[in-house]
Amino acid sequence: MTYTSPHRWRPGFRPADGDAALRTLVRRYLYAYGPATPAHFARWLGIAPRYAAGLFGALAGDLERVELDGEPAWTLAGDTATPPWPHRGIRLLPYFDAYLVAGQPRGRLYPGAAAARALAPAGQAGNYPVLLVDGVAGGVWHQRRSGRRLALTVEPLRDLTVSQRRQLEDEVALVGAVMEATPTLTVGTVTVGAHA
Repeated sequence: MTYTSPHRWRPGFRPADGDAALRTLVRRYLYAYGPATPAHFARWLGIAPRYAAGLFGALAGDLERVELDGEPAWTLAGDTATPPWPHRGIRLLPYFDAYLVAGQPRGRLYPGAAAARALAPAGQAGNYPVLLVDGVAGGVWHQRRSGRRLALTVEPLRDLTVSQRRQLEDEVALVGAVMEATPTLTVGTVTVGAHA
């Protein structure tokens, strides 16, 4: 990741004032991760839930209330369409992947044993690379590089189907291509801790 000043790439750039910037941030968060609650947003941004609730309240005309797991949540007005079927497939997501860090509610994204295996004790996401199975955390993985060799160990939390196993092999090949290395796959227990 590279950080740079927007002035370098956009001559004449002027940042939005604080209130306008915060409203834009809430809108973009809901566009990417909604529906969500002020508490979800507060957790993601690391701010007080009461302050987040005030930000949502200031945007009341731009937001639409929906139900998420039987609880009230908000999305951008008119952004309520859902895909005709749930996501299916296998993905190997890296440390601190945006989907895993910002996705809420945690219980839906990290069901059952996945929460204990892939989240830090305080519920922080991103400390482990995650095996995503059908859109939710379904295990963890680790990579160890030695020269041009890349050994990947993947620990699924349940047995994978034949189709899922083929998808996993495709993901391993993709990681190898990105890393410009020759990958190998071991399906078994990941024995290293967080940030290893």
